[in-house]
Amino acid sequence: MSERARAVGGFAIVAVLLVAVGFGRSWSVSLAVFNLCLISAVMSLGVNIQWGYAGLFNAGVMAFAALGGLAGVLVSRPPVWAAVAAGGGGLLWAAVAACLTLALVRVAFRRLPPGRWRLLGVTAAVVAGFFATRAFFDPAVEAIEAVDPSTSGYLGGLGLPIVLSWAVGGVFAAAVAWVVGRVALGLRSDYLAIATLGISEIVIAVLKNEDWLARGVKNVTGLDRPVPYELDLQQAVWFRDLVAALNAGRLSALDAAERAAALHGLAIEAAGIFVKLCYAGLFAAVLLVVLLLSERALRSPWGRMMRAIRDNEAAAEALGKDVVRRHRQVFVLGSAVVGIAGAMLVTLDGQFTPSAYNPLRFTFLIWVMVIVGGSGNNLGAVLGGFVIWFVWIEAEPAGLWLVGALTSAMAPDDPVRAYLVASAAHMRPILMGTILLLVMRFSPRGMVPETVRR
Repeated sequence: MSERARAVGGFAIVAVLLVAVGFGRSWSVSLAVFNLCLISAVMSLGVNIQWGYAGLFNAGVMAFAALGGLAGVLVSRPPVWAAVAAGGGGLLWAAVAACLTLALVRVAFRRLPPGRWRLLGVTAAVVAGFFATRAFFDPAVEAIEAVDPSTSGYLGGLGLPIVLSWAVGGVFAAAVAWVVGRVALGLRSDYLAIATLGISEIVIAVLKNEDWLARGVKNVTGLDRPVPYELDLQQAVWFRDLVAALNAGRLSALDAAERAAALHGLAIEAAGIFVKLCYAGLFAAVLLVVLLLSERALRSPWGRMMRAIRDNEAAAEALGKDVVRRHRQVFVLGSAVVGIAGAMLVTLDGQFTPSAYNPLRFTFLIWVMVIVGGSGNNLGAVLGGFVIWFVWIEAEPAGLWLVGALTSAMAPDDPVRAYLVASAAHMRPILMGTILLLVMRFSPRGMVPETVRR
């Protein structure tokens, strides 16, 4: 079966499953799953750029997604002027001290001769800069976090539309990826995985504990939305007229009081669906742009060079290719895409919750999307994002329904029935493992394998 046929068949099955959820449960639930599938597909594309193009094993995906979420807070939330007045100046001086420290370290490393004097000079610059930076940083942080800590206690943001944070999230993730690349991309692949996992834990620990930045584990809720609010839609005359027109046949048989009550209920349901459709349009546009750019890059001479480096680093290096530089380049690009997806996820949730970024759990899930979909194939990565996230979301309710159907003849207090019902929640990891094993056995290159063009 051709690549296109596999992709079309896979997306058709996902579409049928989403429609089945719409009819079986509700269209609001189906659209909510669809929106998360779109975001998962963008994140899967970012990891595919790193692994499928260049063979880089990034185990710190959640750090870059969290940086995208941080961008959502820093861009969309209004500034807390009292906190800025209390500690903004101190943070600015701390940043100046940190920059001077880096400059001194660079000068000492370049100007002093190798050996004892260079070591002493760099150490002295680092120690002096550390204490100078902390002298400004600690009082500023205490002052900021003391400003109404129950509802604020942080600097806030810029008060701009949250859609802008999607690009800013990509920039944040790319900047951190560049630093990580400078440190870790010279390592062997297994050491790179360990290094990126450790750096991911560091980034998320900072976000959890630095309350002045984004309130830490106290979370930031009520983020701005790029789509209308449901309550505003329910009260809008044009929207109620639209709902009435779409349901004219059902409403015409009711009297005035019943019609008003029915219209109110229909408007509430339709408002939720309308909002989710607006999100779906925005997310689908981002996914299409990222997918088209990824495909163009993959088919370009740059993409062929990256795959040549992936397949044989020694041969590529012998031909004059700067392998480490190219690895850094693709690592930054893939991380930027993950950062964009992280900002989109926070936009959908309406809140930033650092404790929700579990590096081991969700990084594993994204990697399963890439492996099952087809490493090195962008359409496969997108399809894997849809399939795996749908299964992850729907496994538990499907398991509960299946157990309920199988045990319907048992007594309600039957211990076997109670055990099976309690075990239904474990369908998620069971299905994930089963799907991964089946794909590795019958299609080891994924549902839509990479096409080698010569």
